[in-house]
Amino acid sequence: MTAPRHFLDFDGIDAATLRETIDRARTLKGRNGAAPLAGRTLAAIFESPSTRTRVSFEVAMGELGGKTITMTAADMQLGRGETIEDTARVLSRYVDAIALRTRTHETLVALAEGASVPVINALSDRSHPCQLVADIMTYEEHRGPIAGRTVAWLGDGNNVAATWVQTAAHCGFSLRLACPAACPPEPAIVAWARERGADVEVGTDVEGAVSGADCVVTDSWVSMHDDAARKGNVSFEPYRVDEAVMAMAAPDAIFMHCLPAKRGCEVTDAVLDGPQSVVLDEAANRVPAQKAILLWCLDGS
Repeated sequence: MTAPRHFLDFDGIDAATLRETIDRARTLKGRNGAAPLAGRTLAAIFESPSTRTRVSFEVAMGELGGKTITMTAADMQLGRGETIEDTARVLSRYVDAIALRTRTHETLVALAEGASVPVINALSDRSHPCQLVADIMTYEEHRGPIAGRTVAWLGDGNNVAATWVQTAAHCGFSLRLACPAACPPEPAIVAWARERGADVEVGTDVEGAVSGADCVVTDSWVSMHDDAARKGNVSFEPYRVDEAVMAMAAPDAIFMHCLPAKRGCEVTDAVLDGPQSVVLDEAANRVPAQKAILLWCLDGS
């Protein structure tokens, strides 16, 4: 029996696969009519709230001709103590793929190990690979190839930051992260990227990260599954993206945020709604990104 093609993390796929997935997402944008996944079913499980990820998966699967069954953990026997391994084995008898948004990456790995169908990481506390397919696609729609460019990340070194680090290893751009000293990206992920030749700098200086950058990226200071009490003792205010910060970047730099944004915290209204912001394009591109991921998992292409 052929092993399922899981989409869990960028350290588990190669650069060519990521590039093909991003390029395919661009070709799928706005294209409806064909139904390559007709008769296929996706089970989408959400342990935490979701807007963009949930809706984009449902729309993407529907536009490819398939259907989605969306559940929260409370809707399932997971909420009553059934193991993730047993859940994986049972769902594999019902559906063709499983997308999981989970609080712990270990749960995602356990699901994939127990499943005989593809498992997709719809966000974990370690990474958010589906988001980065849409992000790179969005950058390249606006500014051309990202290889050789410079991306600045400001704020918490969280799961999205970690995936930007992984992506730098595959896509050939320089990444400069400015994070509070108490909240850097996971050192093992940074080491993995550098071992593969990635140009990744981690520090605390905003100006050093942003100066001349082609793209400025941030995210919520405290994510849904984070220890808010611990993060509450960290000063993130120096990492707020405002017009003065954007002025440090290249004149044609764009601003990205995976949303939801807490306005006035990690980013000001003037930047989020300003001419350099591409956040709504990022959100819209989640649909073709999910299509490309689903086809890679289910069609082997």
